[in-house]
Amino acid sequence: MSQADDSADSATQSLRYLDQYFHEHPVTGPDGHSYISNQPRPTATHPGLPVNVRVLERIDRTVAEVVAFTRTVNPRASQPPENIADVYRWCVENTVHAPEAEQQRREMLEYRHSLEHAVTAGETDVIRPHRCPECRTFGLMWDKHSREIRCTNRECVDSDGIGTVVSFARIAHEHIAGKKNLRQVRAT
Repeated sequence: MSQADDSADSATQSLRYLDQYFHEHPVTGPDGHSYISNQPRPTATHPGLPVNVRVLERIDRTVAEVVAFTRTVNPRASQPPENIADVYRWCVENTVHAPEAEQQRREMLEYRHSLEHAVTAGETDVIRPHRCPECRTFGLMWDKHSREIRCTNRECVDSDGIGTVVSFARIAHEHIAGKKNLRQVRAT
């Protein structure tokens, strides 16, 4: 199994899990809805939908991003699949002959999505095994209040003394680049 297949499988599994989470965890309070206010409001005549809008939007953005990437790399790509869990397989099939740089971008996109899906579903432990790109320690954690990835190393700060914030894209880039370097070392 190739590296691209591994990345696609991981992203597919996390998207499938996120979709399952969306269906199995209906919203029971105001937290999942886009309108939250501390002001009094009239009694609802129709109850809100038991849908976590944040998760639904994440799924929609993910599929749209994968389709847009695939169409950019291969304008003659086949039609996207009906089943959203197949979108990564479809992407790999339609970009398999793309230049190596585009395939690496695809792997980074898939890995970033797998991290984002896991965090959206509450699985924040996926962040811990990654090194901070700045200080190279295993100090990264998900901060649920700021909704950011932060380095907990007290010496990993900017010139103003503020702790390092790392993006999902940066972690994905470091991870995929590290795997590519490891493959090159093994080949020599």
